[in-house]
Amino acid sequence: MEFQKDSSFINGRLKSISYAFKGACKLLFTEHSVMIQFSLGILVTIAGFYFNISKNEWLIQTLCIGLVLSIEGLNTAVEKVADFMHPDYHEKIGFIKDIAAGAVFFAALTAIAVGMIIYVPYLVELY
Repeated sequence: MEFQKDSSFINGRLKSISYAFKGACKLLFTEHSVMIQFSLGILVTIAGFYFNISKNEWLIQTLCIGLVLSIEGLNTAVEKVADFMHPDYHEKIGFIKDIAAGAVFFAALTAIAVGMIIYVPYLVELY
């Protein structure tokens, strides 16, 4: 099958959106770490409604959820490409995969810190 560039701007954008949506679904339904992180995103969203967080808190929380899921997607892509190119263990491939996982780790730590900054005062207020 030969790649053909779409000559129509609108059709090209619609195809891009459909590919992105398919990729997001593949990521969400095949990767366990993304399933967990997506579930945590849903939980903190529910918590946001429960505690009636401010507009700015919503903005930061939404940004953190998107950041973690996006970087996890990039990490997964790096891992899949690395495994495709070199299926057996290789020290340099392991190093590359560890760096990609480290990026997710930084994003997750940031999201946890933001979550604590947002929710600890609300939780303290309950008790």
